[in-house]
Amino acid sequence: MHGTAHHAPSTHPPVAAHPRRRLLLGVLCLAQFMLVVDVTVINVALPAIGADLHLGRSALTWAVTAYTLCFGGLMLLGGRLADAFGPRRTLTAGLLLFTAASLTAGLADGPVLLLAGRAAQGVGAALVSPAALAALTRAFDGPERTRALGVWAMLGGIGFAAGAMLGGLLTAGPGWHWVFFVNLPVALAVLAALPALFPPTPPAAGRRIDLPGALLVTAATGALVLGLVNAGDSGWGSASAVLPLLGSLALYGLFAAVERRTDAPLMDVRILARRPVAAGSLLMLVATALLLGLVFLASLYLQDVRRLSALATGALVLPMAAGTAVAAHLTGRRLARAGVRTVATGGLLLAAAGIALLACTDGPAWTVAGLTLAAFGIVPVLVCATTTALGFVPHEEAGLASGVVNTFHEVGGAIGIAVVSTAAAPGIAAHTSAGFPTAHLALATTALLLAALTPALIPPGRAERPAGMHAH
Repeated sequence: MHGTAHHAPSTHPPVAAHPRRRLLLGVLCLAQFMLVVDVTVINVALPAIGADLHLGRSALTWAVTAYTLCFGGLMLLGGRLADAFGPRRTLTAGLLLFTAASLTAGLADGPVLLLAGRAAQGVGAALVSPAALAALTRAFDGPERTRALGVWAMLGGIGFAAGAMLGGLLTAGPGWHWVFFVNLPVALAVLAALPALFPPTPPAAGRRIDLPGALLVTAATGALVLGLVNAGDSGWGSASAVLPLLGSLALYGLFAAVERRTDAPLMDVRILARRPVAAGSLLMLVATALLLGLVFLASLYLQDVRRLSALATGALVLPMAAGTAVAAHLTGRRLARAGVRTVATGGLLLAAAGIALLACTDGPAWTVAGLTLAAFGIVPVLVCATTTALGFVPHEEAGLASGVVNTFHEVGGAIGIAVVSTAAAPGIAAHTSAGFPTAHLALATTALLLAALTPALIPPGRAERPAGMHAH
């Protein structure tokens, strides 16, 4: 799921006030759909990739997290680049990079090319997603914009489901290479359509780009993930775990110092002192960590431990995806009746129950039941995260708060996968169930702790639910 709230409505006049703006919407949504699918499509293919390229647990973990890490760490930079150079130029550059990276990952014959390709895919996605959203908000205005953002939002949930099933189909059919190659025709089609649908806008004069800030926050999160992954091999007290974790803290501190001193910061870190933004960001971080951590564990458990095929695994993950769609549909009504505090707390308790079921049972049927129940609880938390961060802040700060929450979404996924990979390390390495209950209990405990804190974290009162909000 991708909890995304959108920037405050643009004051620019529409750039595509003609019938083809609907075709532009379709093209932009197709690009975003591709990015969302790439978050989950690789999970079902992981056992096949590991067997073919002789990858260990650490490399498999990085094959997933390299994408979300670069996607989240550089997303704010992508938004700044779209503002400075225009959405079409940034979108085109991102798509070209994403296409080349997908080809590289698909042709990989070892861990170096695979991980380089995945990281470059994340960089490309960080350029494409904010630029596509900026193009959409410029092309539509008023009620049409709200409807367009609704379509954009809907595709996020569909992409999550499609990624799991598509990964199973492609891995069982032409092979795991095609979970990357499938991006090529989509990206090339979008590139071919853009010139006729979306005229370039002149670059903004004098816009400064905070490249040091972007590199520091990405490096800090990368060091955090590295320390978490290494702990699974060497132990929490080892130098290979402790040094990256300490380095991560130092880099985050340096990032905060740089952002306070620069004239054009990537992110005004003072906004995290705002209670609604801090609460929404924490909810987003944990909820995404829970969801992507569960998908990562389920893919390896069903194939490496239960010996199911990639196709069967993709099919078994579908009820979870269906649960996310139903929960997303119902959450709006729940928020109107019960409020954010109640819905978020209830969602976390439901998620904890589903994850505890996974920890205490064994077998594919129980896995499907636990995943579906957990997803049904996590999705309302994702929506509450965005509602809290944007619904309690002034409209003029909505864009900044949205960018912060989006960043925490992708970073949360990377951290969640790293944590469960380390907790389940014995079983992942030996293809047994050892460690999987520990990983699930760690996730369930995290959900329970946040459920206990949520009533105190979220401000009282009713939040204004932002238009165009979505989750993938």
